[in-house]
Amino acid sequence: MDNAKSPLLGFAAFSGTGKTTLLTQLIPHLTKTGLNLGIIKQSHHNFEIDKPGKDSYRLRSAGANTVMLVSPYRRAIITEFNPTIEPKLDDQLKVLDQSYLDLILVEGFKREQFPKIELHRPILKHPLIYPNDPSVIAIASDQQITRPANLKLLDLNDIAMIADFIINRFIRISS
Repeated sequence: MDNAKSPLLGFAAFSGTGKTTLLTQLIPHLTKTGLNLGIIKQSHHNFEIDKPGKDSYRLRSAGANTVMLVSPYRRAIITEFNPTIEPKLDDQLKVLDQSYLDLILVEGFKREQFPKIELHRPILKHPLIYPNDPSVIAIASDQQITRPANLKLLDLNDIAMIADFIINRFIRISS
């Protein structure tokens, strides 16, 4: 990824495996160590973060391709893709202010090549991703699974274990 200025780690799994749930549990463990995190989440659905009647919605509806909404607390940039495009992770990294980030966690973009932890729940009967994705560096599962020796097995229910793996693998080596 040419535009990754901070370490990048993805979470890859089939829908319904618990990627967002894991991230919402993992983020507090990582931020309590003082890390500044960025998150990029890919959605395959049309989403709306603006609300009808709000000024930013009205400006975009009037034809603005990009609207930046800024307050003393946060900033949001809404960009219309016209025509619609399949987003590429490296393009999203280009517009993300990474100057203060220690680590960027990515949910989605599983077909792109960057370090990923695969989430796997055997009960869901989905195939493993790692055999077709050489960028998978670890598997987080709620059961023991057979895997190559070079892939670390993490307990999907042990958030502290996963956080320690991430810190040891991505933060210490990049310092």
